[in-house]
Amino acid sequence: MGYTGNQKNEKPLEHTFFARPVDTVASDLVGKLLCHSQNGEVRQLRITETEAYGGIEDTACHAYKGKTKRTAVLYEKPGTLYVYICYGIHHLLNVVTGNEGEPQAVLIRACESAEGPGRLTKALGITNSYHGVHLQETDAIVFLDDGYKPKIEQLSRVGIAYADQKDIEALRRYVDGNTKIKLK
Repeated sequence: MGYTGNQKNEKPLEHTFFARPVDTVASDLVGKLLCHSQNGEVRQLRITETEAYGGIEDTACHAYKGKTKRTAVLYEKPGTLYVYICYGIHHLLNVVTGNEGEPQAVLIRACESAEGPGRLTKALGITNSYHGVHLQETDAIVFLDDGYKPKIEQLSRVGIAYADQKDIEALRRYVDGNTKIKLK
C-alpha cells in the first residue's frame, strides 16, 4: 500500500490538478510533496524546482518533432508519468499535463535534499519502471499538498542548448525562492 497523505493537512493532488496548462502546473507543483512508497518504505521530498515543456511548438520538448515510440506517453491523459533515462544513468521524472493528445509535461527538477532531477529520483527510488503509468493507477507515487506556499521565481531552463534561442531564453523553470537551491 502506498502513501496517501496520512499526515495532518496532507492531501493528494486530484487528477484535475494536472489537466491544466503546463506552465500553470509547473508553477503550482513547486512546494508540493513528492512521495514514493516501495517495499513498505515511504520516501517524501518537497519539490523546489520544475520545468515546463510545452509540446510541438516548444523546441526543447521531446515531442517537438512529433509522436514517436519514445514520446507517445506525452500524448496520454494528464497525470501520466513520463520517466526516461538521461546520459544512460539518470532517471528523470515528468508528469503529463494539459489535454490528452496535446503533448506537454513538467519535469520535476529538484527537491529539498536532492538538487537535480537525477539525484531526486535516486533519493526517492524512482526508476523508468513507472514510465507510462498514470497516477490514478498507482499509489506508489503520490503528489501531496500540505498547504506550503512557496515564493515562485521564474528562470530559463537548464540543459537545452539544442533548442531555438527563444525557447532557451523562455522563463519556464519554476523555483522556490524560499530555498537555497538555484541550479544554473
